[in-house]
Amino acid sequence: MLTRPRWLLQTEGASYFALSLVLYRAGHFPWWLLAVLFLSPDVFMLGYLVNAKIGSTLYNLAHTLVGPIALLLVSVGFRAPHLAPCGLIWLSHLGFDRMLGYGLKYPTHFGDTHLQRV
Repeated sequence: MLTRPRWLLQTEGASYFALSLVLYRAGHFPWWLLAVLFLSPDVFMLGYLVNAKIGSTLYNLAHTLVGPIALLLVSVGFRAPHLAPCGLIWLSHLGFDRMLGYGLKYPTHFGDTHLQRV
């Protein structure tokens, strides 16, 4: 198993999906909000209606860990607890995607991801 990078990356995704849900529950945030916002990062797929380069750029912008981690750090650093559930929902979406094998996109076509090239 340790010689299968795809499996390791999917397991890693499952780990931060689970962690984000545990932290969400610990924060006593409303579950309806998670249900409403969970798929919101996928709106950035609409860039593919223009072309693959714009689509992959927008998709990757919304699907890299930098955004939700920065949002969580801002939430803690600036004492803005209302941002924490959004960061955790975003992180849970990314973990779920990685767990299912969806990765960051190359500018060739939608199915060409970093998890398929690993």
